Amino acid sequence: MLGNTYAGQDCAIARALEVVGERWTLLVLRDALYGVRRFSDFAEHLDIPRAVLSDRLRKLVTNGLLVRTTADDGVPVTYELTEAGRATWPVVHALAHWGQGWAPTSPERSAPRVFSHAKCATQLDQHGHCPACGITPDAGDVMITKPDPGAPPRRTDRVSAVLAGPEPHRLLSPI
Repeated sequence: MLGNTYAGQDCAIARALEVVGERWTLLVLRDALYGVRRFSDFAEHLDIPRAVLSDRLRKLVTNGLLVRTTADDGVPVTYELTEAGRATWPVVHALAHWGQGWAPTSPERSAPRVFSHAKCATQLDQHGHCPACGITPDAGDVMITKPDPGAPPRRTDRVSAVLAGPEPHRLLSPI
């Protein structure tokens, strides 16, 4: 079986991949940046096996990217990004932008979501930088919109409905 560590590698990329490099992990982080906090919403939006999701969430908590919280009665469980988790935003955005331009596509794929700076409504560049303000805004200062708000969403889960809604959604705002 292929391991998930890079023993002998003295490299920051190898160390980062040990934390976020497993299949599904970056998609879980992406959804957490969108504001997904509940296990059931992660599971439904990602179509991920529950055992795999449990494992990825546990590892993200163990590695300090997410914090697991419970209500006084013990439920519901939610997951919130830590400072380290929020710091993945520019990487996730850049990877998504790279995927839009370079990864193989299929004709049924929808147009990419649009990310803009909440303060000035300027669309972010491929690096997550706001050209108008000259800064790279924190994830909480980024709005996400569907490029064609009139088109029906391809998926019907709760997360997709919020992200496809007529109003922009601020990253990190709970869904």
